Amino acid sequence: MSRKPSIPKGTRDFLPVETARRNHIFDTVRNVFDLYGYVPIETPAMENLSTLLGKYGEEGDKLLFRILNTGDFMNKLRHEDVLAGDSSRLANKICERGLRYDLTVPFARYVVQHRNELTFPFKRYQIQPVWRADRPQKGRYREFFQCDVDVIGSDSLLNEVELTQIIDDTFERLGVNAIIKLNNRKILTGLAEIIGEPQQLTSLTVAIDKLEKIGIDAVCLEMKERGISPGAIEKIKPVIELKGCNRDKMETLYVLLRESKTGLQGMDEMKLVLDTLEKFDLRSSIEFDIALARGLNYYTGTIFEVKSADVEIGSICGGGRYDDLTGVFGLAGLSGVGISFGADRIYDVLKQTDSFPETLETATRIMFVNFGQPESSVCLSLLAGLRKSGISSEIYPDSVKIKKQMQYANNRNIPFVAIIGETESRQGSATVKNMQTGTQTTIHQKELVKYLLDQ
Repeated sequence: MSRKPSIPKGTRDFLPVETARRNHIFDTVRNVFDLYGYVPIETPAMENLSTLLGKYGEEGDKLLFRILNTGDFMNKLRHEDVLAGDSSRLANKICERGLRYDLTVPFARYVVQHRNELTFPFKRYQIQPVWRADRPQKGRYREFFQCDVDVIGSDSLLNEVELTQIIDDTFERLGVNAIIKLNNRKILTGLAEIIGEPQQLTSLTVAIDKLEKIGIDAVCLEMKERGISPGAIEKIKPVIELKGCNRDKMETLYVLLRESKTGLQGMDEMKLVLDTLEKFDLRSSIEFDIALARGLNYYTGTIFEVKSADVEIGSICGGGRYDDLTGVFGLAGLSGVGISFGADRIYDVLKQTDSFPETLETATRIMFVNFGQPESSVCLSLLAGLRKSGISSEIYPDSVKIKKQMQYANNRNIPFVAIIGETESRQGSATVKNMQTGTQTTIHQKELVKYLLDQ
């Protein structure tokens, strides 16, 4: 017996209704991006590893999917390279390309490569899949879509305010109750300074970023394992557990960071963003979260993370400011800030909260029953008129029993079925059956468009 086909773990096929729902998310996000003046771009699925490596930190580099060199990729290897058993070193010799880990680093490469063709500040959005060699679990996939929006070439904190508005606008349209968490990497730098561990910023942020997942005790243990002193851990522990409203947290942090110039700069930036956002009637909850770290090394200022208030699923949107990401590609001093919507997790939230519009269940508004060649010719003429009027319609392709055709319409959730038999063809009429109520209405064929538009 032949083996049943399968797909790699962490990837998925999508049925028609799932694809329609995903397109609803993409269309909603795209419409908001367009509304705020951002323009679309695309980049290749694979990048040179030299572009990707070293941009995501130690953890991120481990999750890169590498692509074997084409041809005889073993011909440049020495016998001792193979015998050494160093898989990382071996992979570097036989792989020169990898699947993109996110859309931000390829965007930085894109900006540098096309800098003479772009107008700055450059506001772009990008909706494409990314890949990570992560352990598949609920809400975490190896292949997933990101919906990124960035502005690069501007230091203004108005960009952070606008991105927060975009988050709020998008989730309001999707019907998601969102909690928008904000922090600033400069504040975290300041905390590392005041606890006496400025050289351990990366280790500190990687550990803190896991607070919600593993809890404070496990975070403290990881900090210890990463070489942060017990005294420093005792100082930082109450800070990352700090509770209260945004204003109370700000007042406490201003006092704690009074000896850190960088920390105070981060506080001033955070205050400006929060104070400006208070002037808008946002639907989402805005939370200043000191424990928010976003483990990616390239963030340098404001950082964002969005959670669903109704579903435990992890981050559904995140991002931040990166002051010199393009510098590693030869274009220094070009600051940018951006966010990424996780379409797959948003899908799971909408599904669990039953928030998808019912109209997404089918694309077809009306189906014509097929009675054979003479009647189908009449139906084909009417179909052309319906489609010109923007009404999605189809005819069952085969002249089979009506019961089978009706079952097809039921299974497809098609709301109306048009019956045009020999009598209707002769009289120029059509019997329209409402598949939800079971009622039938006979109308003139010329009135079909108006009838459907009125329903």
